[in-house]
Amino acid sequence: MFSIMASSSSFFVRCFPLLFFFFFSHVQAVKSPIHPRDVLPLLPRQVSWPILNSLNSAIDLLPAFVGSVSSQNHIVSWKGACFYENTARMEFHNKSGSEFGGGTLHIKVSKAHSWTCLDLYLFATPYRVTWDYYFLSREHTLEIDKWEDRAEYEYVKNKGISIFLMQAGMLGTLEALWEVFPLFTNTGWGESANLGFLKKHMGASFESRPQPWYTNISVDDIHSGDFLVISKIRGRWGGFETLEKWVTGSYAGHSAVFLKDSEGKLWVGESGHENEKGEDIIAVIPWDEWWDLELNKDDSNPHIAVLPLHPDVRAKFNETAAWEYALSMAGKPYGYHNLLFSWIDTIDGNYPPPLDAHLVASAMTVWSKMQPEYAANLWSEALNKRLGTKGLDLSDILVEIEKRGSSFDQLLTVPEQDDWIYSDGKSTSCIAFVLEMYKEAGLFDPIADSIQVTEFTIKDAYTLRFFENNSSRLPKWCNDADNVKLPYCQILGKYRMELPGFNSMDPYPHMNERCPSKPPKYSRPPNC
Repeated sequence: MFSIMASSSSFFVRCFPLLFFFFFSHVQAVKSPIHPRDVLPLLPRQVSWPILNSLNSAIDLLPAFVGSVSSQNHIVSWKGACFYENTARMEFHNKSGSEFGGGTLHIKVSKAHSWTCLDLYLFATPYRVTWDYYFLSREHTLEIDKWEDRAEYEYVKNKGISIFLMQAGMLGTLEALWEVFPLFTNTGWGESANLGFLKKHMGASFESRPQPWYTNISVDDIHSGDFLVISKIRGRWGGFETLEKWVTGSYAGHSAVFLKDSEGKLWVGESGHENEKGEDIIAVIPWDEWWDLELNKDDSNPHIAVLPLHPDVRAKFNETAAWEYALSMAGKPYGYHNLLFSWIDTIDGNYPPPLDAHLVASAMTVWSKMQPEYAANLWSEALNKRLGTKGLDLSDILVEIEKRGSSFDQLLTVPEQDDWIYSDGKSTSCIAFVLEMYKEAGLFDPIADSIQVTEFTIKDAYTLRFFENNSSRLPKWCNDADNVKLPYCQILGKYRMELPGFNSMDPYPHMNERCPSKPPKYSRPPNC
């Protein structure tokens, strides 16, 4: 009798949480005292994590913009993740007795979907970002003792305080953190996380290749201008490239180019090569040295493919001009200035939901406060270029845009110009360096003057109709050990590299200056 009771008790303890979950999943007539998602952490891990993984993803870390509020009479309303009816209004006051006073943001939340949920929010102006969470149905307040200066006061009066909702709620946000964290870890777990993210959000397949996973190329078969695409799938760079691929639609995250000198020695030109000081610079290094680094010392598990130029394109390639350009850029810093702007071409067609220009501005505000010197390198100088100003920081830039009757989302879409000179010289990201060399070597003639290669992503580059389209002319060692013959030569990697749209587009004036790129289809209209 005791053994039966013990067995029954054990069954009840193990199964009650699951029964509890399914019971409340099917109660729709009244508000649940406890929502199923709120009790998932109470379930055994083998039950709760698969359910959580199906409900949330890393994208849930992105706050959703719900509105800006600028006065008592300007009331914003929205539906939250926990509270379904919410309103906000702004009250200006001078409780602090300061020159420009302060304000109180009033937020009223009601109609929670359960008794245990809560909503997380971010609040931002060009001068500050803060956060709060709400658990009870009532009016809450966010106090701002005083505005930074007249510029912030005027900005809030005209544009308001931006409100962002963490749309997955507390539990979903924590789960999203659980998905994002491993992307940057240099472990098998991290690699699996990166593969899983790209499969889930981009539809990548990552089919395994037969061993050996590397190819010893013949230098005689390589020519100046042949293109290298690289994809890293673990560690710091693996995580960064995964997010870059997701927002741009590129199935590679890095690039380089071959150069051969007059003595037949093979070199690799690369923007983003790490020097002895740990700095990312533009470099021209011997092929053997570069290959040894990727094959034996790069712990990001790089996957590399060679894209040979088409013979007709190669015949146009001015090797002397290419070398002159490469050597003139060697030793200069990696082109962080235009990294962001090659991606954003439209007001709302490049942001994976719920990302938008409001969130970009707020992220820039946070980063500018934490790392002002990096902010200048990543976007402040580039935004000044677009405004025709000098030395303005991000908050001044946002105020200047308001004075001109424009908007931040419009400013982000202004095309980068290849001839812009930054404080550290010409700026070229990894792909801009390769394509600027192509431009100098004559591959974009006769329309080179109407092409801004700093507007190209890596995907934009490998879709150019510059590459070999006849598999019989590919080198013998190209995909020699693989039973699937790719139209390019993969020389390293466990998984088969995919390059959708490869070698399919002829250059045209103002190419890639106005192209949307929303996942998962990344559709683009003609001649954008």
